Amino acid sequence: MTRKKKKKSNRKISNLTNTILSILKKERNKSFNYKQIAAKLGVNDASSRNQIIKKLQQLKAKEEIEEVERGKFKAVVTADYHTGIVDMSARGSAYLISDEFEDDVYIASNNMNKALHGDEVEFYAYKRRKRGKLEGEITNILKRAKNDYVGVIQIHKNYAFFVADNNKMYTDIFIPINKTLKAEDGDKVLVKLEDWPDKADSPYGKVLKVLGKPGEHSTEIHAILADYGLPAEFPHEVEEFANKIDTSITKEEIAKRRDMRKDLTFTIDPKDAKDFDDALSFKVLDNGLFEIGIHIADVSHYLQPNTILDEEAYERATSVYLVDRVVPMLPEILSNGACSLRPHEEKYTFSAVFKMNDKCEIKDQWFGRTVTYSDARFAYEEAQAIIENNPKVTLSNVDDSQLNTTIPKEVSLTDKQYNTKPEIAEAVLVLDRLAKKMRSKRMRSGAISFDKVEVKFNLDEEANPTGVYFKTSKEANKLIEEFMLLANKKVAEFIGKQNPKKTFVYRVHDEPDDAKLAALQNVVSRFGYKLNFKDRNSVSASLNNLLKDVVGKKEQNLVDTLTIRTMSKAEYTTQNIGHYGLAFDYYSHFTSPIRRYPDVMAHRLLQHYLDGGASVNEDIYEEKCKHSSDMEYLATKAERDSIKYMQIRFMQDHQDEEFLGVISGVTDWGIYVEIIDNKCEGMVSVRDMKDDHYYFDEDHYALVGKKKKKMYQLGDEVVVKVKDTDLVKKHLDFHLIGKPSKN
Repeated sequence: MTRKKKKKSNRKISNLTNTILSILKKERNKSFNYKQIAAKLGVNDASSRNQIIKKLQQLKAKEEIEEVERGKFKAVVTADYHTGIVDMSARGSAYLISDEFEDDVYIASNNMNKALHGDEVEFYAYKRRKRGKLEGEITNILKRAKNDYVGVIQIHKNYAFFVADNNKMYTDIFIPINKTLKAEDGDKVLVKLEDWPDKADSPYGKVLKVLGKPGEHSTEIHAILADYGLPAEFPHEVEEFANKIDTSITKEEIAKRRDMRKDLTFTIDPKDAKDFDDALSFKVLDNGLFEIGIHIADVSHYLQPNTILDEEAYERATSVYLVDRVVPMLPEILSNGACSLRPHEEKYTFSAVFKMNDKCEIKDQWFGRTVTYSDARFAYEEAQAIIENNPKVTLSNVDDSQLNTTIPKEVSLTDKQYNTKPEIAEAVLVLDRLAKKMRSKRMRSGAISFDKVEVKFNLDEEANPTGVYFKTSKEANKLIEEFMLLANKKVAEFIGKQNPKKTFVYRVHDEPDDAKLAALQNVVSRFGYKLNFKDRNSVSASLNNLLKDVVGKKEQNLVDTLTIRTMSKAEYTTQNIGHYGLAFDYYSHFTSPIRRYPDVMAHRLLQHYLDGGASVNEDIYEEKCKHSSDMEYLATKAERDSIKYMQIRFMQDHQDEEFLGVISGVTDWGIYVEIIDNKCEGMVSVRDMKDDHYYFDEDHYALVGKKKKKMYQLGDEVVVKVKDTDLVKKHLDFHLIGKPSKN
């Protein structure tokens, strides 16, 4: 019998040059022969091996690789390697954000080399032939941004695939059937990426948690937390540890503190607040000065370093405020119990006490641990009623001339009118007057007034949204804000001005970027507003005037949002550069240790220095500051996602209605529209705009019809109707009805 000859393979290996360079660049410290490269490519036929050998010689001749020993090659290391962060597009390509380049570097999908969105990578950059712009290839993944993803699992007989909710995750994940945690087909799950073998098209992973059925309220809220790596509950051992803490008020501990229980003290908080971590005390001294105490729950008394409770609080770093719940930094026994300054209860506090005159000039200050007793609890609405009904002056319309008048020593108030003691009502009025003076001074110094409208929901017992309302800041809110700012500022000054320098936790805010300010000017000029960027004071004044001028107008939320995006991001650090937005040279966070770990650090450091301690290790605290800033960023994103989710749920019940909206964004794929009445934002796809063929006019922030020249521009009012609500992807799509009638 004649043996059949094996058919010779002549298959040409595609993109071989880039593939070989990618292999060698990824592991630049190793050398490879043709057999090892063939193995990585998964080929073993003679034709493929010959192609590899030939290509290696060509690359060697071009000096793109070097032969370090006979038959073994390495990449030629040049200065063209850089580091950056991957910013994926929805189409599978990406841009690299790198401090080494002014413009972002484009990465084609075939040059991603298994990098994912947010990863820190090493890359090689070169000029794109056609347009001369920078293009690159990722050569090494230095640090994964995340390994855990939320999405839907697809169960097959012997394996499963996972598809992430996030459209920037461009690949699915292969799940062995024994690592599915018994999830059912279509379940929403949390998956951990474990490995991505060289020859595999998809990474491998395992299910960490089954979250439930997509679209269900509990599932989607837990999915938001899981997607950002935020916990939904406390570990049992942490709860157990917290429950064993002695929360009693003892004579021994009181003796170590300044006793301020007899001073008139009260809290002002949201009506639905469950924890009260700050209180104000008020006293008129014999010399006519006012003694005002800002009393903060002494969390650090209970939260001792190097305990599992402290480790858990540090990892969380912040409470997370979702639309239907709070995920606290501390267990309830502390956050709602021992550390909550509830009325008619004695509490351990950490206080900043100031003696000031009626011009808000501070004549004396004191910081230290105290014990206090809250005489009353106000909701903001109740304190606002006192302010608005003051018989002496209408404080909601006070101007600078009134602010400089002497505060009346007597205010005629009755228990019946305000449902509180006259002396407490008087204290509220005096504190309000002082707060207005401090705010006025801050504004004159260049502070920027952000009073952005907050979207809130009325929820029924099943957490279904029954209505939308907007939370605005009134005098009572600003009263509390100003005294909290005062405490934060003065604590930071007290430590920051000491010589020799002492390590401390600062809350800093850099000046806005010139390019972002110019972009803001381009947008707001569309509405007829002008900005002045001559110097720092003119920038602040311009921004404040802009924010004041848009109040109540259709473009307010858009302009408020764009102005906030123009600002640098506030963060925690040991390196003080001041706070631009508040116009403070020194600023820290001292007033909310129940919900922010940096405040706990500030309390500990302040007490350490009050006790005469030496400066602590700066590097350790800088690392803690960075972690706190990172966790704050994740919590903010989760909070925004929960609002977006609830807005989509709300719009599900309004599918047959037409809404007036404002175009809040324009892209080449469509326009984003924010409904004026409820601030819900959705997208109109350009593919659904059938009356013409629209193109994106980047210079005018508009979509323009090629035939009829109809223009839909940023800030235009339009009428829309709900097309689709996707709770899983958190997408809200609109039909465009058109522009409103001018009649």
